[in-house]
Amino acid sequence: MGNGRAVAGGGRAVEVEAGRVSGWFDRFAERHDGVVRTVVGAEEVVATAADGATATAGVPFPPLREVGETAGLDVSALVAHLAMPRRVGLLLVRLGGHSLGIAEAGKVVLSRTDRHLVHGRSAAGGWSQQRFARRREGQARQALEAAARDVVEVLGGRVGELDAVVLGGDRAALDTLRADRRLAPVFALAGARVLDVPEPRRSVLEDAAERAFAVEIVIRD
Repeated sequence: MGNGRAVAGGGRAVEVEAGRVSGWFDRFAERHDGVVRTVVGAEEVVATAADGATATAGVPFPPLREVGETAGLDVSALVAHLAMPRRVGLLLVRLGGHSLGIAEAGKVVLSRTDRHLVHGRSAAGGWSQQRFARRREGQARQALEAAARDVVEVLGGRVGELDAVVLGGDRAALDTLRADRRLAPVFALAGARVLDVPEPRRSVLEDAAERAFAVEIVIRD
């Protein structure tokens, strides 16, 4: 799912579809003269290769209950965890719009998407700039209020059906929604991960649904 991105501290991160995780680790072992140790934790699985390279997989929807350390490569506990059926809420928000819904097995089964006009920043100065800023703040507030209403209507009444909520988009916008007491049950199911997504629309939501069930693996050579 892409060529990966650089991560702090060195190395790169890739997103791997749940069904391809076992094969990905097999290929990692082949490229690095085999895996000598696998440490399985509640929130991450670390495979250490013979040449010193490591592959650290974050556990989606933690915790992973079967933890421990084994010689060689053994990601069977992670694979079994990924195979469990889950119903996941999705919430993607930027100031220009939002898209949210519910996904199962990487597919969207329920959704709502809306877009809003929020002007960019003005280069003008003085009174014109202040007036423009006030108008922009008003547009942004209305956009987030609309997003909050949709979250209440689409996800709020279905929280009991969800195993987790995956967030995406602008962190500041998400923090504004997080402060809304009506949405507390939804955000209580959300992890720390925030997907980097473009302006939310239905196609972006569908991509996010696949990524929500994927595993992020950090490789350090």
